[in-house]
Amino acid sequence: MKTFTAGRYGYAAALWALGYGLLGSAWALGMPGFPWGAADPDPDGALSILAATTPRFGWWIAAFSLLVAVTALALTRGSNHRAPVFAAWPIAALLVLVIPDSRLMMGVAYTPLLLVAPVFGWDLGGATFADAWPWPVLNQLVCVLGGLLMAAAALAHTRGQGRRSWFTPERGRVAVYVASAVPLVYCATRWAWALGIPLGVSEEFLAEGADGLWLAGAYLATFGAFGGVLTLGLTQRWGEIFPRWIPALRGRRVPPLLAVVPAGFVSIIITVAGLTYIRWTIAGRFAMAEWGAWLPECFWPVWGAALATATISYHRRRRHDTASPYPHKAHPARTS
Repeated sequence: MKTFTAGRYGYAAALWALGYGLLGSAWALGMPGFPWGAADPDPDGALSILAATTPRFGWWIAAFSLLVAVTALALTRGSNHRAPVFAAWPIAALLVLVIPDSRLMMGVAYTPLLLVAPVFGWDLGGATFADAWPWPVLNQLVCVLGGLLMAAAALAHTRGQGRRSWFTPERGRVAVYVASAVPLVYCATRWAWALGIPLGVSEEFLAEGADGLWLAGAYLATFGAFGGVLTLGLTQRWGEIFPRWIPALRGRRVPPLLAVVPAGFVSIIITVAGLTYIRWTIAGRFAMAEWGAWLPECFWPVWGAALATATISYHRRRRHDTASPYPHKAHPARTS
C-alpha cells in the first residue's frame, strides 16, 4: 500500500510536470498567457521574483519541468536511494514557497468579504473576484499544486523506507501554541490602527488609512485571530469530535481532512506572504520608525512553519482512527 501511495503521488507529479512543461514551451513559442513580466498586474514588479522575465523564460520552465518529471518518476521506484528525495524537497520548496507571493494570502482573505458584501450592501469600490484572483495569481495555485504533489511523493517514499517521522505529538502541541501566539502581534497593530492608536507607526502614517483602510486591516487581523483559535483544535478534543453546540454533527468524528486541508493551505500562504515581507525588508523598502507596518509580518514564516508542523502531526495522529468501529468515541489521548 505504501509503495502504491508513493507511486500514485509520483505519477501525479510527473503528469503535472508534463502539462506545465508543455505550457512553458507554448508561452516561449508565442502563446498568450505568460503569467509574469508585462502581463502581471503587479504595478511595480515588487511582489514576484519572476517579475523581470519574458515569455522566452518558458524554455527554462520546460527544462525545469523535465527535471520535476524525472525526479517524480524516480520516487515511484521502491529503491533505497535517497537522491530522488534530496532533489524532491528543493523542488517542492521552490514551487510552494518561492514562486508564489503575498497575493495568494490576499486572495484567500478577501474572498469571504467578496461573498458577503453583496448580501449586506457593502461598497468594496467595485472590487471583484477577478481582481482578487487574476490569472497570474491562479497560476501560483497551479505551482503550489505541483509542489505539494512532489512533497507528498517524497513523504510517501520516505515512509516506505520505514524511517521515523520528526512530526511527533509532542512537537505538534508545541507548534500549536506557537502558531496561535505569533499572529497576535500583527492583530494588535491592526486593531490599534482601526481604533486610531498609532501602534508602531507615526501619526502621519495612521492618517493615510483614515478613509477605511485600517478597517480592512482590522478585518484581516480578526481573520488571523480566528484562525489562531481554530489552530488550538489540532490538539483539543473539539478538533476530533464535533462539540455539542453544533446541530446534527454533535458527538460525531471530525473528518481529519476537514482540518488538514485548510490548515495546510493557510500555512503555505502565510509563509509565502512573510517571505515577501522579509525580501522587501532586505531590499530596504521599510523604515524602522514604521516597524508596525512590516515587522509583525516578518514573523509569519515562523507562524506558517509552526502551523504546518501542527497540521502534519495532527494528520499522523489521526490517520488510523477510522479503523475503530466507534471512531466518534475515541479520545485524543488514545489516538496519539
